[in-house]
Amino acid sequence: MTAKMTTILARQARCAALGFWPGPIDGLDGRRTRAAFEAAFASQRAKGLPFEHPSGINRVHWHWTGGSYVPNRTDLGAYHSLITADGPAVHPVGPTIRRSHTLNANGGAVGVSICAMAGAVERPFNPGRAPITPAQVSGLVRETARICRLYDIPVSPWSTLSYAEIQPTLGIVQRWKWDITWLPGMDQPGDPIAVGNRLREMVRCELLNH
Repeated sequence: MTAKMTTILARQARCAALGFWPGPIDGLDGRRTRAAFEAAFASQRAKGLPFEHPSGINRVHWHWTGGSYVPNRTDLGAYHSLITADGPAVHPVGPTIRRSHTLNANGGAVGVSICAMAGAVERPFNPGRAPITPAQVSGLVRETARICRLYDIPVSPWSTLSYAEIQPTLGIVQRWKWDITWLPGMDQPGDPIAVGNRLREMVRCELLNH
C-alpha cells in the first residue's frame, strides 16, 4: 500500500467514524470518499472543530503484549499505553510519538496494550500463565475513554478497534494475530468484531458516566 493510499484510507476511516460513509475503506479517493470528506469536514466545522485533531491522532488500537503482567523493554518500546495487572496505565511516551504496534497502520493511531497472555494459545484455547484480568479490561476502557476525550475520537469500529479487527475493518493486511478476541469469562476466543463491540460499548458507557 502506497503512502497516498494509506493517507486516503485514514481519511476514509475518520469519515466513517464521524458517521459519513465513504464507501469501501480501500485507500482509493473516489467520488463517495470526497463527498463524505466534504460532509464530515462541514459537520465538524459547524461544531467549531477541525476534521481531526491537530496532532493527527484519530484512532486507538487495542493489543495484548503476549507477556507477563509487568511490561518489559520490548513492550515499553512498542506501545503508548500499557495496562498492568491491577488496571493502572503506564505511559512510556506520549501519543504523538510514533510507535510500531500495528503493521502498516501506525500513523495517527495510539497503541494501548494489556500486559498479559504470556504463553496463550488460540487453538486449542489456553489463556496461558497471565490471562487478562477484569481489572485490566476496566483499565483498557478507562484509558481508551481518556484518549477519545483528548483527541475527539468517536467510539466506532473504524476508530477504536483491536489488532484483530484491523484487517477485516480497515483492509490493511496483518500477520496472524488474535488480540483481542478473548476476555475474562469467555470459554474460548470469539469473533474479533463481536469482542470489539463489547469493548466499544464499555467505552461508550465510561464516556457517558464520567
